Amino acid sequence: MVLILLVLLLTALLLSRFGIEDLIGALTYTGRITGAILILVSATTLLGAAAVVDHWFQNSFPYSGMVALIGTVAALLANAILLFATFNVGDSTAYLVLWCLLTAGSAWAVFAVWRTSVVIPAPKRLAAALIVSSGLAIASFGYQDIYQPYQRGAKPLIKITVGKPVLSQDRKAFAVPVDITLENHSDVSFYLLGAEFHAMGERVLLSANDRLRKQWRADAEQWSKFQEKHPLSRREIHQPGELVAAQPWVPAGNWIEAGDAFFTQTVVQLPIDTKYDQLAFYATASFARKDRLGLYQIDLEGYSWSGGKVPRWMKKLKNLDTVIYRGRVHENNAIATHTRDPRYVTVYWQFGTNGAALAETITRNGEEDRELTEAESDLLVKRYGLVNAATGPIERTLWDVKSQR
Repeated sequence: MVLILLVLLLTALLLSRFGIEDLIGALTYTGRITGAILILVSATTLLGAAAVVDHWFQNSFPYSGMVALIGTVAALLANAILLFATFNVGDSTAYLVLWCLLTAGSAWAVFAVWRTSVVIPAPKRLAAALIVSSGLAIASFGYQDIYQPYQRGAKPLIKITVGKPVLSQDRKAFAVPVDITLENHSDVSFYLLGAEFHAMGERVLLSANDRLRKQWRADAEQWSKFQEKHPLSRREIHQPGELVAAQPWVPAGNWIEAGDAFFTQTVVQLPIDTKYDQLAFYATASFARKDRLGLYQIDLEGYSWSGGKVPRWMKKLKNLDTVIYRGRVHENNAIATHTRDPRYVTVYWQFGTNGAALAETITRNGEEDRELTEAESDLLVKRYGLVNAATGPIERTLWDVKSQR
């Protein structure tokens, strides 16, 4: 009896702790329902513990044996589900061992109570009630911890609108206004992990004669190398673009609610006698779903040129400077919070002569250098609802502006 009580009371304590945390702080409605179910199972387990004492000693309640059996079965189901969750997504060896012991202990408790010749009135009805309640608990857990993390949702949309260039008063320079709009037409809210905008200056020469096929092939090889998107042209000769402006157009750590929109404007300025024939504008942003993680702040971590740590897998990209941001990630439910090691999101804004880029990763502390496998990256994307949105190139010729000098 003492061993049975130990298993039931420890199970009830852990279930109530997780249940209260989820009921108050889970990020989804389903998570809070899961918290309520955990509290209900905890109460059932406590009632079962009281019934065990009565069944062993006083037997003052005629159905105490049945209540004790229900309590031990509830503990067994809950411990088995938590064991599966810890094994599937958890990192904690201590919790894994604990759930193994509690699952084995509650299975033994069920057998021990059953051996005492428990009287069960209407066994078919009781079995049906147990099956239904267990099915609801398993379905809620499965939706929250298995189905949801592996579903991809919609993503926000980025739009760039290029305004009319404006000449300076001395007509020696001009400015191009650029409107950037972020729209979230989905029913999901997103954290903004990072955002970058950059403009590339491009030289476009015109050939006096039709260009040969081998020249088109050379263009295709060059554009693939620099990841630029220019059409193959019979007369145009595009040179590799050069960075003329770059900035993070939204601070990291902000969020956009479902159905909301964000608008900002920036200006790109160049001398009137610029060597470029056209400008190409790009905007990129990285997001994480607010129902998959909590992200309360992303802070500036450092710079690659002054001691900031850049992972080895990013150093393959040469001649790029990097600004590093970092923030703590909070899991979306209490089970994952306690059984998983803390995760941190690190955002890298890179820029150099050949362009700018944005990269992000979510890892345990100290694992930033490890390059994730394709399967690990896919799992990470699905678990936290990571999505990227990009637009560009939006190209604007400068011939009309340069003709006014």
